[in-house]
Amino acid sequence: MRDPDLAGASVTVTEVRPSPDLRSAVVFVMPLGGVRAEQVVEALQRAAPYLRHGVAERVNLKFLPALRFVVDATFEKAGRIDELLRSPAVARDLAERSKGEPDDGA
Repeated sequence: MRDPDLAGASVTVTEVRPSPDLRSAVVFVMPLGGVRAEQVVEALQRAAPYLRHGVAERVNLKFLPALRFVVDATFEKAGRIDELLRSPAVARDLAERSKGEPDDGA
């Protein structure tokens, strides 16, 4: 890829969601370390026709999906949940519950 915004970028494709008719697909990506994520996604979008052609050479489909790239926010959300679970308030609540309060299944 000759795009300078992609030069040296390591990108992880975390998920691909094709449309029901397979005419389009949303590609969730995350650059290594989340560095320059928006810039990398814009470059991938510019390179979409080239990447689509690469898919066509490797996959036999009646229709080749149009590719749309977006930043995968899953890692950020998981980090936020982890941060919440490690907070002193949650640790206190868990400690109180383990001291003998009955588990109501909730």
